[in-house]
Amino acid sequence: MPKTSRRQPAERPDAIIGAALEEFASKGYAAARLDDVAARAGISKGLVYVYFKTKEELFKAVVRTLLVPRVDHLIADIEASPLRADELLRGPVLSFMQQMARSRIRLVLRLLVAEGPKHPDLTEFYHREVISRGVRLIRGILDRGVARGELKPNPMQEFPQLFVAPMLVAVIWQMLFEAHSALDTDRMLAAHIEMMLAAISNPPVSGAKGKS
Repeated sequence: MPKTSRRQPAERPDAIIGAALEEFASKGYAAARLDDVAARAGISKGLVYVYFKTKEELFKAVVRTLLVPRVDHLIADIEASPLRADELLRGPVLSFMQQMARSRIRLVLRLLVAEGPKHPDLTEFYHREVISRGVRLIRGILDRGVARGELKPNPMQEFPQLFVAPMLVAVIWQMLFEAHSALDTDRMLAAHIEMMLAAISNPPVSGAKGKS
């Protein structure tokens, strides 16, 4: 196998993870086999088991490698940012949502929508590592905006899932209806953010010109 002989040990985990994403996307979680992942990665079957003992372990590695660092980066950027709540939601939050809706990593969420009920351990893992952290981040932005007077108190502080729900809509639409009616997910997500902010934003406080 030429590919196997040329691939360096440090490159193998990344190659396996990339191949696993493609295999999961192509066949689903239940039907994917580690042997097929090895073939797609161009390495021997035994090498996959050196790095990942089970398919569940490999799925978790895909999420930790391809998605969790993006979430970490978004959280760090927002926690260090002096921007207003509405600027954060229109800026880094919207950009993250748009990228996720277009990225190949959305295939992980699509897989969970299709097969998650049969694999509750995987949905619990994804919720812990990704969903719960994203929900806390949105709630933190909303709470901070309300505390600063930038936003009105609103039900989305209790239900921040309302802000991220369109990402799930985009994934389901692409999975079921894209062949019949293409959806511009970038514009849909931007429109959603604008509608949410129109309902909860306070006008910016500025110098009252012309008033005594």
